[in-house]
Amino acid sequence: MNGLPHRSTYRSKRAVAAVLMLLCLAGCADHGQRISSSDHTAVYHQRAVACDHAIASQAGDRMLAMGGNAVDAAVAASFCLSVVRPFSCGIGGGGFMVISLPPSPGHPEPCAVALDYRETSPGAVGPDYYDGLPEDASERGAHAVAVPGTVAGLLYALEKYGTLDRATVLAPAIEAARKGFPVDAAYLAANATMLEVWLRHPELRSSGAIFGSLFHGGSLGPLDEVRNEAHARALELIARDGADAFYRGPIAEAIVQAVTAGGGVLTAEDLAAFTVRETPALTGDVGPWRIITMPPPSSGGVATQQVFGILERLGGLKPGLDMDSPTWRHMQIEAFKHAFADRARWLADDAFVPVPVAALTAPGYLDSLAARFDPLHTFGPEAYGTASSPADDSGTSHISVLDQDGMAVGCTETINLEWGSAVDVPGWGFFLNDEMDDFTTSEGANAYGLVQSNRNRPEPGKRPLSSMSPTIVLENGRVAAVAGASGGPRIISGTLQVLLAALVFGNDAGQAVDRPRLHHQWLPDEVRVESGWTDLQALKGLQARGHHVVDYPKSVGVVQAIVVQGGRITAASDPRKGGRPAGK
Repeated sequence: MNGLPHRSTYRSKRAVAAVLMLLCLAGCADHGQRISSSDHTAVYHQRAVACDHAIASQAGDRMLAMGGNAVDAAVAASFCLSVVRPFSCGIGGGGFMVISLPPSPGHPEPCAVALDYRETSPGAVGPDYYDGLPEDASERGAHAVAVPGTVAGLLYALEKYGTLDRATVLAPAIEAARKGFPVDAAYLAANATMLEVWLRHPELRSSGAIFGSLFHGGSLGPLDEVRNEAHARALELIARDGADAFYRGPIAEAIVQAVTAGGGVLTAEDLAAFTVRETPALTGDVGPWRIITMPPPSSGGVATQQVFGILERLGGLKPGLDMDSPTWRHMQIEAFKHAFADRARWLADDAFVPVPVAALTAPGYLDSLAARFDPLHTFGPEAYGTASSPADDSGTSHISVLDQDGMAVGCTETINLEWGSAVDVPGWGFFLNDEMDDFTTSEGANAYGLVQSNRNRPEPGKRPLSSMSPTIVLENGRVAAVAGASGGPRIISGTLQVLLAALVFGNDAGQAVDRPRLHHQWLPDEVRVESGWTDLQALKGLQARGHHVVDYPKSVGVVQAIVVQGGRITAASDPRKGGRPAGK
């Protein structure tokens, strides 16, 4: 994108030729360059699964073909992603799941539930824990590790809302780990990232089996296959013994040993105390749509409701508009700025601090935000959101599923940064998260550049604020779209733009996902535009309104989407990372 400033991201100097070679081979999906794929979009008529790896999508569809439902499919796909996307998510992390249940004889109206299995702070970590520790202690190493929730969350969903048994649902993941899978450009890029991490933190470099299996001893190439026998054994144990295998058995012992060896404080008691929270989903009606999202500690749900509500009040959801016009993009950015300002000021774990969700999504409050809109000007950061309490927000992966009976699941999971804390669990083939960095651990921004309030400071058992935004949209009681993304705070803006392209502008899933995207997170006060953007008229129009527009080298989210239009189901796995949908 010529003529725009370039926002660089931190990269350490390459000290070994292998790192340079891998960066070139990778192409690098992490930096927003698209992976060429003619089949990242497909049309179906009965069911669909969209993940950022074909093996995971196929695993989910295999469950549906066997007569399983959307939850069975999502759980199977997630365990597969733990194998094929170990740098993005996995059993060492956590996540959110939104489930839309279709009408049934006992329940004539559709209903939606939210499952929170976000990682939690260890019991020994308080607000001042990171004082005196190295600056990146919340990002890499044992001090960064929070209590993982993925295994508990997936098995809770399977037991309560699924129909198949653990052995059946985990079988595809075990098979992928044992038989192996070919690496793709996204994996190669992540491999290069890990080599860089080890250059900066040689104490984290594993000399064990995982170094050979996942990284081929540092010489992983584009034609190689990865096998992870240790992870296959972990999944077999979970399939046999359930969540206890992870939270109380030998895997738990290995997790505690790995963290303790690095000076961390996560204990066996922390693991045994983990619980899944089930709540009603956060819902809002906008135009003909019911938007179903996650409540806190997700910030994406509130942000999604706010952006849709503001745009509705500004006339931005009317048919016949041009999504790429400067006028509409300006409306969109102004709505983003309000949502991210309120994210920074108000959102946190509502089990620990009051979060005014109802007030932040109330019609009157959204009216007041829309009333501040100036079609010709943007304003400074202080003009957005509310600073006073109103009357009564890299690594990560997303799964979208729609089954043949109309049940839908949106599931977003993460270990935070690529490869999480870079602490692996010897003997079991997976990495632990660095989710502690999603807390407010200092006065500055976190690894994603997000400024957050003291409401999000760590406390024992608390869950950090998250941008993960699994979203389901109903129209006339039927599923119209399922979407979610990876990419830190860009999850919110990426998911929203895909949903808006589909619902308002009539795009199918592939068209909506393929569109170039932009991002604004309130602070820093800049519009980040993907490098593939070619509509200079729109960008000039934004600059004329006072927006600081910069070329952003990374992708604005990696979105997995399903869109239903008439009897036609389209599913798309974002080519920014690869993957391929599956269905029938």
